[in-house]
Formats: sequence, structure tokens, C-alpha cells
Amino acid sequence: MTKRFNHSPSHLSHLLVCSALTGLLCPLLGSAASTYSFQKINNQTDPTFNQLLGINNTGTIAGYFGVGSMTNPNKGYTVAPPYGQGSYTNENFPLSAQTQVVGINSNGSPTTVGFWVDNAGNNFGFVNQGSTFTSISDPNTPAGTGFNQLLGVNNNNVAVGFYIDANGDSQAYSYNIATATFTAIKLPSTFNPVMTTATGINNAGEISGFYIDGAGNAHGFLDNAGTFSIFDDPAGAGTNTSFLGLNNEGEVVGSYVDQLGITNGFTFNDVTNTWTTVDDPNASSTAAFDVTGTTINGVNDIGQLVGFYSDGNNVDGFLASPVPEPASLGYVAAGLLLSACIYRRKRPHRCQNRASECKEHHAGTARSRFALRR
Repeated sequence: MTKRFNHSPSHLSHLLVCSALTGLLCPLLGSAASTYSFQKINNQTDPTFNQLLGINNTGTIAGYFGVGSMTNPNKGYTVAPPYGQGSYTNENFPLSAQTQVVGINSNGSPTTVGFWVDNAGNNFGFVNQGSTFTSISDPNTPAGTGFNQLLGVNNNNVAVGFYIDANGDSQAYSYNIATATFTAIKLPSTFNPVMTTATGINNAGEISGFYIDGAGNAHGFLDNAGTFSIFDDPAGAGTNTSFLGLNNEGEVVGSYVDQLGITNGFTFNDVTNTWTTVDDPNASSTAAFDVTGTTINGVNDIGQLVGFYSDGNNVDGFLASPVPEPASLGYVAAGLLLSACIYRRKRPHRCQNRASECKEHHAGTARSRFALRR
């Protein structure tokens, strides 16, 4: 039995007008691209070289200053809103010569990870929980080489990173902090991987990273419970894409090198398979300390991005916060209009105009300097 609904001419015309207005709003406003508000954040202890590498959901950022030379070593820190000089907390592995703080999770007492360097130039991963530091080295690291780095950590306190093997190639792994267990991350042989680096892990256990193939080209990858996928930013030359971090909302960040040899930042939506180039407006193609353009190294669940760029003379850290899009506001307005129409259809004898306000918050090294200067 088919149910039929009869509408009076006045009711029908009212619905047609509402539908037409809603249809007009969505296409016109839905085509707007994502935009960001950029903020330069530099620890003034060394305003010439800062890299911001990770950000959690409260806006606390992990990073470091110092170019990494013997006279200007890396010194780690975290910085919290409002990001003034008084908002920095020094974080350096005890007795280390250099430290980079790379990853931070969103637990009540955040865990941070990164790496530290001894006086002989050896690199070791570290975990910091409640100001208790633990040095981390994958047991497969060859004796005497001493090169491990942890680059990301999730809320389950599982970290990811890499070590350098006897051939001088990076090998990715995950590390369970609670059980102190390492798990190798092995890409399929069909990818022709030579060097593999794991850079981030979300709460579902999905891992981001990049690898170098036999031809020397870099490709981004995602590891979803052992199912691997390769990615190359379509705006690049197809030879240098790095996934450097991800969040819990299907957003991946990183960098690619364009055909002019300039590094560009990007976001990649793993749900819609869409790429967006995001460059700091003050970024320069002129190299500063071997850094060109923009690199995005971290993203939180709100969609805030952190990274660094060359301004032609210095390397500056930046925070990019998403600006609510006109498209988003348009959909809200269209939804409110349609709701008002339905309300009027149901209760035509009490219909009246109402004004309302609506706000929507859009929620959503070319990487950290993996090889230190000595």
C-alpha cells in the first residue's frame, strides 16, 4: 500500500521556496577551500632556528631550538598556549649533548617522545612520562652504531620510530611503552623498500611514515593493521613525498618536494582521498640551514598544524589553526532554514520569524632533522 500525502497549495509553495533557497546556499558556499590562520612561534633563546614537531589536543606543542652544531646544539621544549616566552618548558634528556622532543600525546599527563644525542654523536630514542626519562634502543640496532629515534606516540602509549641497521638503512618499528616490546614494521617487498621510517601513530593503531625505494625516491605510506598503502602528493614530482604525522580524524600531514626543488607542506584526507597544499605565507624558496619552503610535521584532532619553514635567513616554527569555512557556515544556515520550513509545515498556525546566531568551530626533517649536524 502506497501512502500519499496531500499538501495545500500554500504549504507546497512554502516547501518549494525553502528547498530552492537551501539548494542555492549549498553549492554557492560549499565550494570554499580550507584556510588557516598562521602564527610564528619561536623560542627566543635562539630565534634563528626552531622546529615545531608535534601538537596534542590541548594545544601543547613539542619541538626544539638550535641548529644542531657543537656550538649551537638542539635543545628540546614543550610550549603551551598562549605561546609566549613564559609558556616554554625545557625538556632535555639528562646529561645529553642534544635533545629533540618530537611527539606528544593527549593524555591528562602527556607522554612525550623524541631522541637524544650523547657526546660521541650516538642517537637514542627516549620516552618521558611525568618527568621520568627512559632511553630506548631497538635490540636489532647494531652494536656500536647507536642510532634510534622515536617520532610519534598515541594515547595508548605506543610509540613509533626507526633505527639504522648495519647497512646504514633506516628500519621502522613500534614500541609499546607499558610492556617495553618492539615490533618491526615491514613494508611489502613489492614496494621495493630500502629505508623505512615510521613517523606517527593514532589511537586506532594506524601508522604513518615514508620509505625510500631502490631508485632513491621517497613515498608516504599508511599501515592499517598490516595493510599498507603508498601515497604520492599529486602536486609533487612523484619522487619525494613524506607522511610525517596523523590524527584520529583521518587527516595526515607531511611534505613533498616540487619540480623546482622546493619543499611544500600538505594535508591529506584519508577518508575523501584529497590533498591540500599548505604553505606558511612567510615561507621562502631561499634555503636557511638547508631548509627550504614549508614542512608540516604534526596535527591534532582539531586540525591544528605545526611545522617549520625557511624565511630566507632563519628556520621558524609555526602553528596553523583552521579558520571556519564559509561553506561550513552555509550548511549550518541551510540546515536551519530547512528546519524552519519543516517546523512551519507542521505548525502553520503558529509560524513566526525568529532570529538566531550560530557559530561553528571547524574541527576537523623536510621532516624533523632526522640526521643531526655534528
